[in-house]
Amino acid sequence: MNIHGQWLEDKISKNDAGQTIEDYLKTKWRIPKKMLHQFRMSKNVHINGEPLPWKNTLKEDDTVSLPFFETEPNEITPHNVEIEILFEDEHVLIVNKPIKIDTHPSSEHDQKTLLNAVAAYFQKTGLKTKPRHVHRLDRDTSGAILFTKHFVASSVFDQLLAERKINRTYIALVQGIIKKEEGIINEPIGRDRHHATRRRVSRTGQAAKTSYRVLKRNTVKNETLIELSLETGRTHQIRVHMSHIGHPLLGDTLYGGNRLKEQQQALHAIKLSFIHPFTHQLVSAVAPPNQQVFLPYSNLFSY
Repeated sequence: MNIHGQWLEDKISKNDAGQTIEDYLKTKWRIPKKMLHQFRMSKNVHINGEPLPWKNTLKEDDTVSLPFFETEPNEITPHNVEIEILFEDEHVLIVNKPIKIDTHPSSEHDQKTLLNAVAAYFQKTGLKTKPRHVHRLDRDTSGAILFTKHFVASSVFDQLLAERKINRTYIALVQGIIKKEEGIINEPIGRDRHHATRRRVSRTGQAAKTSYRVLKRNTVKNETLIELSLETGRTHQIRVHMSHIGHPLLGDTLYGGNRLKEQQQALHAIKLSFIHPFTHQLVSAVAPPNQQVFLPYSNLFSY
């Protein structure tokens, strides 16, 4: 696989030979129907340098040129700060988000977000596409976030997220001592009518399921270190669920947690894993905790 300007070039292997161009785009690249139609109408997929009918059969060593890296108008203002890269290939970039930075702008004047920082990295490395975040983390939550490098990857990874094929593992410090070794919180989450940004467990809310297990109990500090995984991705899900069972996150004052000196919430997305839809390899990106509150427990994070 090579990149030449806007083109990603893929040499047809023995396994891919014998497929029609259309089947190859569907199976290897998982390109959705709407995008397939756009490619077909624009005649922008080339085989050995020329657009061919999509019912043609591919042969071993044919070169397929895909317009994945077409120059896009990029309205994202670059923010030149260093980012910690956990994984990178032609299609995606996974970075370790620090606290006190938003994932993306909330207004046109907000230009110091992680998305702006990734836009600066794209500019520095010569990518003329715009970054897109597949998911997000709250401002005061740190950890692994996935960005895509081209519009096809964005569409495919959005689909993987909806299908729950991107696994996210979190660690958190919560108040109090959790007695059970592990548990599942299966409670729907909805908006709080009395607070614009707050969520709450509500019978009329959206289904939400959180699994947790205890990593360490600290009776001296009256806190418990836990690992969590989500089967759904509701806004503030971990924060709402842990508060609901009487163990709010340290620093999470919105949901009953005691304030920390660093004005943060003790929640970190420590691991992001998925089967890569294009290479079919397991990608497992581990984000070293970058919050001071987790340092006393650093020997427990052997992912």
